[in-house]
Amino acid sequence: MRDKGDTATLVVNELYASVQGEGTRAGRPCTFVRLTGCGLRCEWCDTEYAFHEGERQSLDDVLEFVRGRRIPLVQLTGGEPLEQPAAFDLIRRLCDEGYEVVIETGGHVDTTPVDPRAVLVLDVKCPGSGMEKKNHWPNLARLRVQDEIKFVLKDRADFEYALRIIKERALTENVLLFSPVHGVLHPRDLVIWMLDTPLPNARLNLQQHKYIWPAAERGV
Repeated sequence: MRDKGDTATLVVNELYASVQGEGTRAGRPCTFVRLTGCGLRCEWCDTEYAFHEGERQSLDDVLEFVRGRRIPLVQLTGGEPLEQPAAFDLIRRLCDEGYEVVIETGGHVDTTPVDPRAVLVLDVKCPGSGMEKKNHWPNLARLRVQDEIKFVLKDRADFEYALRIIKERALTENVLLFSPVHGVLHPRDLVIWMLDTPLPNARLNLQQHKYIWPAAERGV
């Protein structure tokens, strides 16, 4: 256990407050902690700037920023937030302070150390990402009912892949987020496919922030 004088740090790409753009909390004010670094290179990635850009900050400084926003909902994202070991300590401390904590993870990092009070949004990589072989499948077996599963879909082949994974791994208990790659797959087409193949707990997952701030890349 670390003492009060601990100087553990994270490489932080950006800290900001906005509305949550995705998932079941979409539309709610949220403080975002975007961490630097990701071992994946998804073809449709929209945050490539987070692969390398960032500044080292102490956990105390990050917590001070979060407290200053006075928003109950906090999301860790990236990059891939769970690639930095100190992120698990930050998650625990945020939960200790009573925040509702959501972790957006690409699914290739073992989620075992994540504080059970936090909610996972686990991204299952489809073939269109070029990263489907990086999925860490044991993570799916560890999901709780409050966790969410996201499939970012580039085309019909990705949709069919998602259906197969959902069936093979019996993923019908969790919320299933079907997210069309922005500007590539029209949401209308995905809606038609979803209506033709109704699934319990399936939701269309649009990135609302890209409609509110269509020209912005960061801090939204």
